[in-house]
Amino acid sequence: MPQGPRPNFNSNNPNRGRNPNFRREQQQEHRTNRMIRVPEVRLVGENIEVGVYRTEDALRMAEEQGLDLVEISPNAAPPVCRIIDYNKFLYEKKKKEKEMKAKAHKSEVKEIRFTPNTDDHDFDFKAKHAEKFLKDGNKVKTYVQFKGRAIMFKERGELILLKFAERLAEVGALEGMPTMEGKRMIAIFAPKGAKKKADAGPKEDRPREDRPKEDRPQQPREPRPAPAPAPSEGKPE
Repeated sequence: MPQGPRPNFNSNNPNRGRNPNFRREQQQEHRTNRMIRVPEVRLVGENIEVGVYRTEDALRMAEEQGLDLVEISPNAAPPVCRIIDYNKFLYEKKKKEKEMKAKAHKSEVKEIRFTPNTDDHDFDFKAKHAEKFLKDGNKVKTYVQFKGRAIMFKERGELILLKFAERLAEVGALEGMPTMEGKRMIAIFAPKGAKKKADAGPKEDRPREDRPKEDRPQQPREPRPAPAPAPSEGKPE
């Protein structure tokens, strides 16, 4: 009796026992629509009555609105879902994460080293680096390193740091006077926030008391009363 082809039970068969939606579920951050296989879910959000629904009913409600049923809290009992546009939900979520990441910029402390004999060229080179660090929102720790007998020239080191503070005055604020720590004289600079100048607006839009005296509108003066006629000194007729 002829026999048909035998089934292939080779474990290397890529299609054996594989759920076609398995790869898609792994790639998605949330389970959506038919991927949600629990018997019931708790619906939250807008345009619905918050409560527990059979999953089939929740799917039908999402389909009627042309939206997706999205599982947002899978560990709750029952899982919490929302009826939303999943692609729009992901876009807004990534946008918020990007904004939070931008706000969470960590300021670093950048170090700049001098010696008591730092020349003008090296001073200018390091000042430009410090300006860039401060504009990027980082602190700058500057120090003058004294070696051997150079410790005798502390005044020279202090002059270098104070001159550096003067150079960085527009972008950085000196947190305190230079101090000695071992064989180093240290000064720390913090970035200055950009100060927004208040827009005073056109002269005519300012309050009258804020305008210069010469710009205030002149009030018309009331005419002076005419002087009364002088009485006649002659005899009455």
